[in-house]
Amino acid sequence: MRPSEMDRASFVARFGGVFEHSPWVAEGAWDAGNQGGNLPDDADGLHAAMVAVLRAAGHDRKLALLNAHPDLAGRLALRGELTADSTAEQASAGLDRCTPEEFARFTELNDAYKARFGFPFILAVKGRSRADILEAFETRLSNGPEEEFATALAQVERITWLRLKDLLPKDIES
Repeated sequence: MRPSEMDRASFVARFGGVFEHSPWVAEGAWDAGNQGGNLPDDADGLHAAMVAVLRAAGHDRKLALLNAHPDLAGRLALRGELTADSTAEQASAGLDRCTPEEFARFTELNDAYKARFGFPFILAVKGRSRADILEAFETRLSNGPEEEFATALAQVERITWLRLKDLLPKDIES
């Protein structure tokens, strides 16, 4: 079913998880789309509608959204407690196959990053190697807090665009 044909509950059920554990983004996009006439059915248009909700949110709500993301190659992954999307994304980058040394390095970087910035390191990992991810981690640790907050939000936008591109063709063809 096309997004523009969905009622609010169906829309939120289908797209509420696109922004990690933050269904309020989908709720806001549905509300704005229906007040404005309709919701877009394509990934780019729907993503723009959802990102507009995120960008209009206050700092605390954005910070809560960032904190809803799991650590890369972190403890939740080891316990099998990631969302299906996060599991697939991390596996695509080989994070489910870390050596003990790599896992230790990811743990060290995750802890340092959260201590410095107050939220987990977020990176769209699709198409990247473990080495690429570790390099990005180390580089971004030198960013200032405001720059890194903006970078993390930009990465969330990238992740969600990729997720919507995967979701929408299935919905539109049905």
